Amino acid sequence: MRYNILFGGEAGQGPNILTHILGEALVNQGYYVFYARDYQSLIRRGHNFNVLTFSDKPINSNDGQIDILVALDENTKKIHKKDLIKKGIILDGKHENMYSAGRLFKILGLDFKILENKFKTLKRRFEENMKEAKEGYANAEKKFDLSPTSKNQNYFANGSQAVAQGAIKSGLDFYYAYPMTPATPVFIELAKQQTKNKFYTFELENEVAVINAAVGSSITGAKTMVGTSGGGFDLMTETFSLIGIANIPMVIYLAQRHGPATGAATYTGQEDLNTARHSGHGEFPKLVVAGGDPTELEELTSQAFYFSQKYKIPSIILSDKHLAESAYTSTTKAKITPSLKSTKLAKYNSKDTDKNQSATSRADMIKANVEKRLQKTIEIIKEAKKFNMYKVYGNKNSNNVIVSWGSPKGAILDAMKGITPCSSKMSDDLKKSSKGAILDATKDLDCKFVQILYIEPFPTEIKKELKGKNLILIENNATAQLGSLIAEKTGIFIENKNKILRYDGRPFLCDELKKEIVRRLG
Repeated sequence: MRYNILFGGEAGQGPNILTHILGEALVNQGYYVFYARDYQSLIRRGHNFNVLTFSDKPINSNDGQIDILVALDENTKKIHKKDLIKKGIILDGKHENMYSAGRLFKILGLDFKILENKFKTLKRRFEENMKEAKEGYANAEKKFDLSPTSKNQNYFANGSQAVAQGAIKSGLDFYYAYPMTPATPVFIELAKQQTKNKFYTFELENEVAVINAAVGSSITGAKTMVGTSGGGFDLMTETFSLIGIANIPMVIYLAQRHGPATGAATYTGQEDLNTARHSGHGEFPKLVVAGGDPTELEELTSQAFYFSQKYKIPSIILSDKHLAESAYTSTTKAKITPSLKSTKLAKYNSKDTDKNQSATSRADMIKANVEKRLQKTIEIIKEAKKFNMYKVYGNKNSNNVIVSWGSPKGAILDAMKGITPCSSKMSDDLKKSSKGAILDATKDLDCKFVQILYIEPFPTEIKKELKGKNLILIENNATAQLGSLIAEKTGIFIENKNKILRYDGRPFLCDELKKEIVRRLG
């Protein structure tokens, strides 16, 4: 069982709250829910939409085919009607969004009391919302029976909430940021919780001020973190070199979006892997990690604090718009790595220094400082092996190996499973080109998936997982940056014909990705 509901309308019409209310309700009923947002950089008008996918089994992505279309304006219907399955349902008409909520809850067979409770938690427009929803509920016909499943104690959160929780549980003292999509939601999450958890958030005038103010906090011994996206990260990189030479602990959250420059500011991409790896001039150690779901992001955020404090280095957490703003159903709690504060107020210098932290140009001192940084890199590599630097899913003995990093994880895992979407279109398309059972959409694909979590240091041990295999690389960029990194670190090259790259600002969809994978396998 797997259903897709699209909510669409103009900016300001409320598709977000409608999506989240239903998502939380379904999770509370014991279902697994995933939803992603697609919106333009506009306050009003334009076209925004969310796709919510739910199932009685774990899911982590959307499909291209839609089962129910909730059109809050005519434009939504015009744009997305082509994606509706043959027996799909359209909810339209000139009504408020909570009228549509009532209709949708009735169609899905959900008790109206659930919706009423959700309105109470909103703490605004309760009477108006109830009136609209009751009218919609009365004017709809039950089509499904989504009775409660098992009482799963699942967690419903997006990647931004996970990063915020990872920082709070790591003992965050100061968070600095200048608002920039899609990093801003972490800023908002932390700001809401700063009084309760006794830390501070600061918005400064630009990213140069942000990173330098953070340095000031860090050298007093405070656990400090900054957040930004690609353009803001560019402005911070000069100070990275100061952090590297002066041994200052710092955690940086880098939420990627499509670039270069402003690019498509509200759309996703994985274009900054190389930027993160090579940030700052000169040679100094750093940590770069990338999660593929909220649980991993929370865990990796705590690990970023651990490495930054223990080794006094910059630790970069890579995410992207899709992962930061999509809501996932998590079945397990994150394992937090505790970290101790390691820095005390002292003398710091941006130049090479002697034992007294005074500037020096002596050759022997410069050489000794470089060697200390090289030794620190060796120690970090050794320490990183205590953590999951990569994960393996699927048939671990398969000759077919998918390799990827970050947010594509969800669509890859779903595509590997034997699924029967509501629409038979995907199965029919696959069977037309099928020459064997591997192309049957209802069966698990004969492959394993290697997910890279640590970008720097890189887990060279994955060579044993990749060597001599039929490799498929999946990334949300045009230049296969992970593929180049794998070649650099292992000597293994992935052919262009086996690269599935998406670079239009949109995330991978399960059904479309599955077709691309089986085409390579075929």
